[in-house]
Amino acid sequence: LGDPIEAQALLNTYGPGRDTDQPLLLGTVKSNIGHTQAAAGVAGVIKMLLAMQHGTLPRTLHVTSPTSHVDWSSGAVSLLTEERDWPETGRPRRAGVSAFGVSGTNAHVIVEQAPTDAPVAAPTDEPAPAAEVTTVPWIVSGRSREALQDQVDRLTAYAAAHPELSPLDVGRSLATDRTLFPYRAVFLAGPDGVREAARAVASRTRGRTAFLFSGQGAQRALMGRELHERYPAFADALDTVLAQFDTALDFSLRDVLFAEPGTPEAERLNETGWTQPALFAVEVAL
Repeated sequence: LGDPIEAQALLNTYGPGRDTDQPLLLGTVKSNIGHTQAAAGVAGVIKMLLAMQHGTLPRTLHVTSPTSHVDWSSGAVSLLTEERDWPETGRPRRAGVSAFGVSGTNAHVIVEQAPTDAPVAAPTDEPAPAAEVTTVPWIVSGRSREALQDQVDRLTAYAAAHPELSPLDVGRSLATDRTLFPYRAVFLAGPDGVREAARAVASRTRGRTAFLFSGQGAQRALMGRELHERYPAFADALDTVLAQFDTALDFSLRDVLFAEPGTPEAERLNETGWTQPALFAVEVAL
C-alpha cells in the first residue's frame, strides 16, 4: 500500500521538467535490511552517505520490474534495478532520503556531498572521554514485602558503612547477579546519597489487562465524542478528567476535543500543549 504512494509522491515532486536522459534515480533501503520502522530515516541517510563516499548507486534488491501500481510515465524517475557508477558532473552529489513510519514522516531530507577542500580533523588514537554517570538505579527484590524490606535495610546499611563503593558497580551487580523476585523496589544512588524511587509488586498471573497509552500523533478531531454520547461510564470518566484540566488551562479542553474538523478550536488539537492532555484524558476514560 505505502510503496506506490511514496513513489507517486516522488514522481509528482521531482519528476516533472527533468530531462528523460537524467532521471531521478530511485532506490530503497528496505530492500537491503527490511522495514526498519522508526530507524528507516537514519538507515537511508547512512546508505546514501556510503553511496556518495564510494561513488556508486546501489541497486534495489529483489525486484524484476517496477510496480504497475505507479504511473512511471508521469515524470522522469527511474528505479535502480542495476548498480551504477555515480558520475562526477562538476557539482556536488545530492540525494533525497524520504522515510515514513506508522505515525507519519520520520525523515525527509536532502543530503549533499561535502566540499572536497573542507578541513578534516586529524586522526587521533586518544579514546573519547567516557560520559560521567552521576546517578544510577539500584534494584532490590524479595519474595514478600517483609523480605524486600529486609533486603533494603541490609543494602542501605552496607552502603552507609562503605562509602568507597562505586554506585555504578553496585547497580550493575544488583541488576545482573541477583534473582529477581516479585516484590521490588528501585533506589537512585547519586552524589546526594541513596533515596527510594519506586516500590511495587510484579504480577506473575497470566491474563491480566495492560493499557498502552499512545504518544503524540494519535490525536484526531472528535476523538471520544461518540463514545461520550453512547457510554455513560466513559462519559463520567472523561468528564472527571476534563474538569481537572479545565482548572489549569486557559481554554476548554472539551471544546478542543469535540470541535468540528477544520475549525480553529480543532486545530489546537495538533499543538503539543493541547495534544498531550487531550490524549491523556481520552485514554484514561477508555
